[in-house]
Amino acid sequence: MSPPAPRRRGTGLIRQSLQKRSRRVPTPALTSGDVNTSVFSLSPPVRDALGIGFAVGVSGVAFGTTAVAAGLTVAQACTLSLLAFTGASQFALVGVIAGGGNLVAGAAGALLLGARNTLYGLRMADLLGVRGARKAAAAHGVIDETAAVALAQPTPAAARTAFTTTFASLFVFWNLTTLLGALATERIGDTAAFGLDAVGPAIFLALLWPRLREGGRERLVAGLGAGIALLAAPFLPSGVPVLLAAVAALVPAGRSAPGEGPTAEEARS
Repeated sequence: MSPPAPRRRGTGLIRQSLQKRSRRVPTPALTSGDVNTSVFSLSPPVRDALGIGFAVGVSGVAFGTTAVAAGLTVAQACTLSLLAFTGASQFALVGVIAGGGNLVAGAAGALLLGARNTLYGLRMADLLGVRGARKAAAAHGVIDETAAVALAQPTPAAARTAFTTTFASLFVFWNLTTLLGALATERIGDTAAFGLDAVGPAIFLALLWPRLREGGRERLVAGLGAGIALLAAPFLPSGVPVLLAAVAALVPAGRSAPGEGPTAEEARS
């Protein structure tokens, strides 16, 4: 009987390796949280900016409706959204026109409201760091929403991303919905029959209402401004009482009233 052939060491190692690979370990079921969605996910600045752009941009329907109801054409309403691109000023202008005021008074009120964007620009200039023609384009996008989203970001890079995304999304949505509201209102004809003449004041009230809950000074300024406008309305041309009511904003800011507690700024100081 011949002796058994010697086992090759290399062959044994390969066999053992294959056997180890053949032993499958049960794989736990994947949940939605385990799936890698990095391809489809958005960074926080972009996500916040798109949300603001869509939510605020939809209100362009109200502006298009109000503008045509006040007597503007579809082309005039859309041009105003393209070139002015500041909602409060646009509503102020068409509100004066709807009330029978002249264009000068309406433009003065719009410029007064839009002047706050200049203050935003002073803060945003260093943060954005744009130059040349890009600076002029960025200036057109400095409004309440873009400044708020950009300044809330933790880093300058995130702030620039948030500003650009908010500006782009809001500009597109605002102008598209302005066109939609203007065309729809033009086809309706008698806007008063549907109550569309009240859309502008309703939007202003919706914007103002959260501010009235912030503190005593806000309520004081709002009440004083409304009182000035109501008292001046019978004696002054349409649109002028609104400008005169801006005097109420000169009420000095005091410390919190008893029981309200300090503001966030006072607590940090």
